[in-house]
Amino acid sequence: MKFSNPLRIIRNLLLFFFVSTTVMVVVYRFVPVYVTPLMVIRSVQQVFKGESPAWHHEWVPFDRISPHLPMAVIASEDNRFATHNGFDFIEIQKAKRKRGASTISQQTAKNVFLWPQSSWLRKGFEVYFTWMIELFWSKERIMTVYLNSIEMGKGIYGAQAAARYKFHTTAAKLSAGQSALHAAPLPNPLRFDSAHPS
Repeated sequence: MKFSNPLRIIRNLLLFFFVSTTVMVVVYRFVPVYVTPLMVIRSVQQVFKGESPAWHHEWVPFDRISPHLPMAVIASEDNRFATHNGFDFIEIQKAKRKRGASTISQQTAKNVFLWPQSSWLRKGFEVYFTWMIELFWSKERIMTVYLNSIEMGKGIYGAQAAARYKFHTTAAKLSAGQSALHAAPLPNPLRFDSAHPS
């Protein structure tokens, strides 16, 4: 009987976690994602460095993003995006230090619901949220959220902001070449600049 209270608390916490995360995932199936944990974390980091926080982000629907950009990020980041269920086990088996095996679905789950620092705890939550978005979202929705939330430079998030600040255009008007330049530095967008490739 002594353990009934702690067990009830744990049960209620788990129930709250599953219900709240399910609601969040379902809501984001329909509602634009205007703020992510990464955006907040980067802004706080800039303040601690004595810099003015830079935060450029503008949500655009999928039909206002150049069709070249999804193709470019699939070619660069996740060749089997259209066919896997969120996890590319072929790439996981081949994964090396220089290149991870994170799919676009996994990166979307991390960007929208989690924090950037890698740990076993975050990886566990990443698996859970990846499974959830693959269950409740379409592939088009996953790609839309990914292209709107991905970090594409210092204080620059999403295709629209990147198009404006790097190429002085809009996400809808990105050419095939500009889309390829956007996709190339995605593994490390703070180190490599798509507007000034090395």
